Amino acid sequence: TGKCYHTFRGHSAEIVCLSFNPQSTLLATGSMDTTAKLWDLEKGEEVATLSGHSAEIIALSFNTTGDRIITGSFDHTVAVWDVGTGREQNILIEMLKNNDVVAKYELKQSSAPCWSVQLWNAVTGTHLATLAGHRKEVLDVCFDYAGQRIATASADGSARVYNAETKQCIAKLEGHEDEISKVS
Repeated sequence: TGKCYHTFRGHSAEIVCLSFNPQSTLLATGSMDTTAKLWDLEKGEEVATLSGHSAEIIALSFNTTGDRIITGSFDHTVAVWDVGTGREQNILIEMLKNNDVVAKYELKQSSAPCWSVQLWNAVTGTHLATLAGHRKEVLDVCFDYAGQRIATASADGSARVYNAETKQCIAKLEGHEDEISKVS
């Protein structure tokens, strides 16, 4: 119908990212004001404010079970939050997400610079793999809800899909004339 059910207000700066909880009616928003907020879509109200980053939040995502949210910030940290309490559980330095696996965008220096994504175990901090192949900066990365695939978006105008277990590229999606800034 195109009807607006709720308008959420509360951030003091632009909202730059959002994520729907796969297991509930919660919506998370990340803002240039350094906070993330949890909103109840059915009630139309704020549930929690997640404060702790010292710079803008530029990425966030719920885990597959919906009980944790991960926020990435320009302060070069990623925080893991408990959705039920809104409390920070852990800070991961310079990393990004999924259950026990975290992805980090990183410029890999070699004979010619190429952009890659680093996969880490979020519990042990162990490096798991490097996903390479893009010709320019990786702008976004996400896991599917089952944790079986990883998608990347790049300034080179392509997206790639990797098998999360084998770490192999299973699809290269091309056709955009300019950068791809988000992938889901």
